[in-house]
Amino acid sequence: MTAEPQTKAKLPYLSSDKQLTFIKLSVLSMAAILSFATRLFSVLRFESVIHEFDPYFNYRTTRYLTEEGFYNFHNWFDDRAWYPLGRIIGGTIYPGLMVTSATLYNVMQFFNITIDIRNVCVFLAPFFSSLTTIVTYLLTKELKDEGAGLVAAAMIAIVPGYISRSVAGSYDNEGIAIFCMLLTYYFWIKAVNTGTILWATMTALAYFYMVSSWGGYVFLINL
Repeated sequence: MTAEPQTKAKLPYLSSDKQLTFIKLSVLSMAAILSFATRLFSVLRFESVIHEFDPYFNYRTTRYLTEEGFYNFHNWFDDRAWYPLGRIIGGTIYPGLMVTSATLYNVMQFFNITIDIRNVCVFLAPFFSSLTTIVTYLLTKELKDEGAGLVAAAMIAIVPGYISRSVAGSYDNEGIAIFCMLLTYYFWIKAVNTGTILWATMTALAYFYMVSSWGGYVFLINL
């Protein structure tokens, strides 16, 4: 009996355009993963904790928000802050940070993902740094081209000035503020280039999100 000829398995052929798209997605994905991973050194070396004074206050207010609801949170008078005067929470903070964490926490609880609100607060800044990498790519691509967008995404993933404000456990406004600012920039450029009401509306929503999250919104007030 003669042996039947064996057919060699062939790898699926990718056109040059698909190969280029695959490379771009790979570079952008690696930049986003690197952005998240480089901010975990404090957790890996020590443990999942909130550090510094302002981040711990933000964590307290976020925990109160998840336990008592937004109405009580907005009208909360905290007698443990600004002692001995106390602090009216609703009128003296930027609630975007707390609302973002509480929303993510409630979404995960809805899908039966067991996680403590403290861990949500600890990993919020590294998570948003990955999103910042993607938004930076989109913004730079809109201004220049895809190659420049990939370079910008890779650079913002490891820039020291941004890492210092977005490490795990540094639960402060800047952790999401840079993302909000670049997202506002991106939507604004799209609105100017296209002239459509859709992108103008997205710009307004992104700007509202940034205003509710960070006092540095005044830098963009002339937009």
